[in-house]
Amino acid sequence: MTATVTPSSPVAPVGPDALSDEALGEGLVRGDERCLALAHRRWSRLVHTLAARALGDPREAEDVTQQVFLAAWRGRAGYRPERGPLPAWLVGITRRKTADALTARTRRLDLVAAAGAALSPPAGTREGPEHVLDRIVVTRELARLPRVQRDVLTLAFFGDLTQVQIADRTGLPLGTVKSHARRGLRRMRRSLETA
Repeated sequence: MTATVTPSSPVAPVGPDALSDEALGEGLVRGDERCLALAHRRWSRLVHTLAARALGDPREAEDVTQQVFLAAWRGRAGYRPERGPLPAWLVGITRRKTADALTARTRRLDLVAAAGAALSPPAGTREGPEHVLDRIVVTRELARLPRVQRDVLTLAFFGDLTQVQIADRTGLPLGTVKSHARRGLRRMRRSLETA
């Protein structure tokens, strides 16, 4: 038995959500912002999931997701449908942006480790294994924090800056610096208590 549509039957209007992936890709290449918005609506969850799995940080994955769609918009002239569908192109951009985020994270961790290694122990004391272990644990816990909290606490501990100096250096409001420091310390404490 087949269903027939009679003139009195309601028919769903054909809107932008009904665009095929191919038509969406063509619209994006032409510079249609509505197609970018629709692509974001269709595939931002996929992009975010891939980035979050690779990065292990949902907030950092949100940044990567924004970067992916910004890169797609800026590089839309480079999209070639004959090379693959639009979602595959977005996944490729996601992989590159995720790799960039991981590289930046590694660079920050190297800077934190270098700053920690450059700190000399107080005069008249020898740095024993406990101090080295503490430094390693703190560095590891800092790496698990969201980027802004990590940066604020790194400047405070390894840069020996006050919160006012951190606000001046980063351009963040003083209250924001205090909030990030407090939340970062609380997060580190919870993590260390459960370890």
